[in-house]
Amino acid sequence: MATGGRRRLKVVAIIVSAVVLLGGGAAAAFAWTAAREPVVPRSEAGAIEHPPLSPVEQLLHDADDPLACALSFAGEGAPADPMLQRQSALFQGLPIPAREGFVFGGWYPTEAAATAFDQAARVNGADAVVCVDQQVQLFAGWMTPEQNVAENAQIPILMYHQFTAKAEGESGWLRGNYAYIGDFEAQMSHIASSGFYMPTWDELSAFIDGRLFLPAHSVIITDDDADQSWFDLAVPVIDKYKLLSTSFMITAYRQDPAPSIYVQRRSHTNDMHQAGDNGKGRMVNWTADQIAADLNASGDILGVREVMAYPFGHYNDTAKQGVAQAGYEMARTIEPGLVTIGTDKLALPVVRIDYGMTVDALIKRIG
Repeated sequence: MATGGRRRLKVVAIIVSAVVLLGGGAAAAFAWTAAREPVVPRSEAGAIEHPPLSPVEQLLHDADDPLACALSFAGEGAPADPMLQRQSALFQGLPIPAREGFVFGGWYPTEAAATAFDQAARVNGADAVVCVDQQVQLFAGWMTPEQNVAENAQIPILMYHQFTAKAEGESGWLRGNYAYIGDFEAQMSHIASSGFYMPTWDELSAFIDGRLFLPAHSVIITDDDADQSWFDLAVPVIDKYKLLSTSFMITAYRQDPAPSIYVQRRSHTNDMHQAGDNGKGRMVNWTADQIAADLNASGDILGVREVMAYPFGHYNDTAKQGVAQAGYEMARTIEPGLVTIGTDKLALPVVRIDYGMTVDALIKRIG
């Protein structure tokens, strides 16, 4: 008799024995249940074996956080492994993949949006994480280098300083540095409602290299010095419109935590925002080693390097050497201009915002 047949006879014999020994309906019910109960896989030690967790399940299991979100990627050249994000925070560390003969076009919530390079749908570190069942997937977009160049993107970096609630402005020699908060709100409202893309600094770096596509309709918002008026007047506006911004902090003067998820803290040096021996900033008086030491101190406090802003806009080749030596990839000047493919990363130009600039004046500069 075949092995399967012998096994079935054995099971039936066990059931019949149970009925005879226990008797009646109860015994029959027991036998029926025993016959129906599935066989649970067990290890040699007797422990129940569970199927292995998927990479996404394992990531969420290890996080053990109800706000954890497993981000996975799809599309040619996309990373195979998921990465952990946190719901209600901004996306952090999104990869910029490389693919021979192509320029990365960004991350999108659907394949169709990735194919169309849908700017309104594009996702980056300026966006809050939104998950369904603690999971989200993004699709990679790719274009040719020719398509990227044809976009002719010229990225403005807006530079603000202090802010005032006085429509008539402040008095004194720094009057021009103070943006009227009413003008600032109108400018931020325009940026938010006009669908500007808000690049992160790593995206800007990859754009300069020609590795990443940025839409022509992009803008970066920065503030120098982290003045108290930035915290009191400007940050509530940034929060209101949910616009990614950067606060360049002089860390010897203040080390406040980020006042909003939309505010990135970056270095304005640790203690080089002072005049050196020749009356110009320390940045152009110190050696590369001294500059690097100061920037390392600032970077350690902020927990990030990436980009810094030159105090007073003063810099030279020695300053650039010190910046690079400290591990910073980019540096922002106060020189007017727009960032394009091939721009000097250690001499990023800006669009300076002075007192009296209205939203119409901003539109003339950035669209």
